[in-house]
Amino acid sequence: MRRAIRQIPRGRVATYAQVAAAAGYPLYHRQVVQLLRRSGELLPWQRVVGAGGVIRLRHEMADEQRMRLEMEGVRFRGQRVVMEDHQHVFRPWEL
Repeated sequence: MRRAIRQIPRGRVATYAQVAAAAGYPLYHRQVVQLLRRSGELLPWQRVVGAGGVIRLRHEMADEQRMRLEMEGVRFRGQRVVMEDHQHVFRPWEL
């Protein structure tokens, strides 16, 4: 899962479920959350969002995630990332 998260380039995002599926564990999106909690600063955690582009973090961490994404050029429509412009597509041969 770490490798999949590291594959997400600047200015792109992927959902927890996409990361799990790309890592070969399609039903393990909750484990992606746990991994990011344990290894957050070692991985580009801000590039992983909830389904539909929603930031699932709370309070200050949600603000920080949004700020980091905006600094990378990610645009929002209300509270959601504009997924049609910023969604990363995993290519299995690159993982």
